[in-house]
Amino acid sequence: MANNGSHPHDLFSLLSTNERDFLISNNSNQVKISELSGKTVGLYFSGSWCGPCRMFTPKLIELYEQLSSEGKFEVVFISSDRDENSFTDYFSKMPWLSIPFPHSETRARIKELFKVQGIPSLVFLDGTGAVLSDQGVTLVREYGVDAYPFTVEKIKLLKVQEEEAKQNQSLSSLLVSRSRDYLVSKDGSKVLVCELEGKMVGMYLSLHARDCQDYTVKLVEVYTKLKEKGENFEIVWISLDHEEESFKQGLESVPWLALPFEDKLCDKLARYFELSSLPRVIIIGPDGKTLNNDVTDLIEEHGVEAYPFSLEKVVELALIEKDTLESISVVGDADFVIDKDGSKVPVSELVGKNILLYFSAHWCPPCRMFTPQLIKVYHEIKATDNSFEIIFISSDRNQSTFNKYFSTMPWLALPFGDPRKKLLSNKYKLKGIPAAIVIGPSGETVTTKAGDLISAHGAAAFPFTKEHVKHLEEKLDEEAKKLPEKWKHDLHPAHELIRIKHVVTYGCDACRGAGHGWAFRCNECDFDLHPKCAMNEGE
Repeated sequence: MANNGSHPHDLFSLLSTNERDFLISNNSNQVKISELSGKTVGLYFSGSWCGPCRMFTPKLIELYEQLSSEGKFEVVFISSDRDENSFTDYFSKMPWLSIPFPHSETRARIKELFKVQGIPSLVFLDGTGAVLSDQGVTLVREYGVDAYPFTVEKIKLLKVQEEEAKQNQSLSSLLVSRSRDYLVSKDGSKVLVCELEGKMVGMYLSLHARDCQDYTVKLVEVYTKLKEKGENFEIVWISLDHEEESFKQGLESVPWLALPFEDKLCDKLARYFELSSLPRVIIIGPDGKTLNNDVTDLIEEHGVEAYPFSLEKVVELALIEKDTLESISVVGDADFVIDKDGSKVPVSELVGKNILLYFSAHWCPPCRMFTPQLIKVYHEIKATDNSFEIIFISSDRNQSTFNKYFSTMPWLALPFGDPRKKLLSNKYKLKGIPAAIVIGPSGETVTTKAGDLISAHGAAAFPFTKEHVKHLEEKLDEEAKKLPEKWKHDLHPAHELIRIKHVVTYGCDACRGAGHGWAFRCNECDFDLHPKCAMNEGE
């Protein structure tokens, strides 16, 4: 990230030409490059056509306005715009300096010198011209003005302070910033964070998007019932929306409070709680400490009965509703599944195994795409661990289609038209197919998202437990850090791609497969590549 030992750059030689010894401001005034001497300087590589740039620029403006008044900090815009009108319009919104647009050779030389592979990119130089960090975009997003003066020592100190903050966590330390001590409601009123002190608070991290809206409806129902019972419980929405209209619509649809739109704490909290998927509900106890780091599924399964979301309550609910394989898959005389020959296999013979319930149908294109992958994974797991089995639960429309589809599968199935299919669909709140649900050796539900895990990790996802998956994701995160932050690819020559981590499933525009987690993305064109697809053919 930082290069404190790098050879200092002479700013005058870096930014000037034989004919020009100045930079320009957005009102066309000329500022001598020599006036930057001794200042911390940010070289901002950006362009008006770049969606991520337009999203980042307001954050940099906020930081600039806080630092520039002391006269020790300056930003120089290195434009990637393709015509002067676009440059002028974009630069007019910036309060800092720029290399004049006609001097394209200077801009190209600086980009090459700092090996800029994509935008936005921000390189910080100290007062001597030495590189402090070439990861300025990340520093500004994560720490804002607190990252100044952007040295390695300062960033290390911030990370230590983050760890200390976790040890001394309070509701105020989570929700109050230097410039704001309040939350907002749908009617526009402000409520002081201190008014929530002593209450149990659910922090709801989500988007006002289809993937989260159904869950929001459920959460509103639970919240309303708890308030009617007089429980001392509140919810604070931590919106990760980037469109203000979407945020407004989301806030209008709920009865609780929220952090303001694009408040800098939203991204900070997502990082603080190591957010990996949406939606997520985190419970903060009356003492301000984290009581439960994720009650999303608990609320989905048990509703108001999950309150007060404590470990004791989780254990109580598990004991009351302890499942076994037989309790969920045996109804009356229907105590068997079938193999490909139609022979009956007693459910009792599967007890103690890891069972994947595969809800699928031949008429469903995503199912037909996923089934070959699942067959491959099945064989790989069975080759090393015979305590794994799959049961096909069909949504086919007739016996002949079921027979044809099941004949391609190496595992077991519920007979076609078996009434247990409806019971299992209701139990697991099935909303669509394909769906893959794993039941552990003791009958407990291990995961309802085995399909995503298999798509992301293949056979390595077995045995699908949270601990095992967390280990896999940590390993992928470490591998992703070794990838470049920006990348060029033949399939998308117009723009450079940015390395990001998706919180929802995405589609790879190279292999057309589903993606999970890390990707190389162009926000402007809604274009994504799996890292493997990107690196195999990247430039």
